[in-house]
Amino acid sequence: MSTQSAFAQALLNPDLPCPSGLITCNGSDPATRFAVYRNNVMVSLIDALADTYPVVQTLVGEDFFRAMAKVFAQTTPPRTAVMAYYGRDFAAFIDAFPPAASVPYLADVARLEMARVMAYHAADVEPVTTEVLHAALADPAQLLSLRVEIHPSVHVITSTFSVVSIWAAHQLETSLPCVDPDVAQAALVFRNALAVDTLELGAGSAAFIGALQVGQTLLDAAGAASQLEPEFDLASALALLLRWQLITHLTTGNQDHEHTP
Repeated sequence: MSTQSAFAQALLNPDLPCPSGLITCNGSDPATRFAVYRNNVMVSLIDALADTYPVVQTLVGEDFFRAMAKVFAQTTPPRTAVMAYYGRDFAAFIDAFPPAASVPYLADVARLEMARVMAYHAADVEPVTTEVLHAALADPAQLLSLRVEIHPSVHVITSTFSVVSIWAAHQLETSLPCVDPDVAQAALVFRNALAVDTLELGAGSAAFIGALQVGQTLLDAAGAASQLEPEFDLASALALLLRWQLITHLTTGNQDHEHTP
């Protein structure tokens, strides 16, 4: 094992001794200095998770959250120096963390909170205009193969729990409203100017936007949404995307012919 690997492992595992070969400039005990540094690193990682997941922390309490976050940080160190994205795997960790099983919606709330972080840092892309979309929809030759690209800030979170209501309840400064957690909800997360918005979606609209994001044609995405929700309204779903300027590009089966704003 390299010296660097040994140092990194000891940094995250308090049961490991101070790596050999360390020296200090003032002659103090390297083990004592390393212990302080190790503690500072761990506290910083836990604090970063707390900043990203404030509702998750509120739901379980600060003590439980920090203990859970410490276990996560010890097994999942940062992969990059960009700490804004640290904890992208936290929801999956919560799913497999037995002490959190008593709060079954916790992982989905974590997914929503991380989606908000990702939305905030997503790239800027100019939206198409209403006229461009209407022109494409009015051309039968293009409609069959029309694909709609969605703004990179958009995330759709589907849950068997009322994640939107749970998250929204914790944004209020007054007393928390009563929320029934056992109601399935889907969330649309996106950046609007410099703010991140979170809206509740119907099941059909969630399926529709998700299908567009993976490259399905407009008609195939609408068909999948209608199978899930027979009352799905394509016009309303498109109007929602246009209202919030979330359609950024249109392409047809002819890759040489593209609709741009």
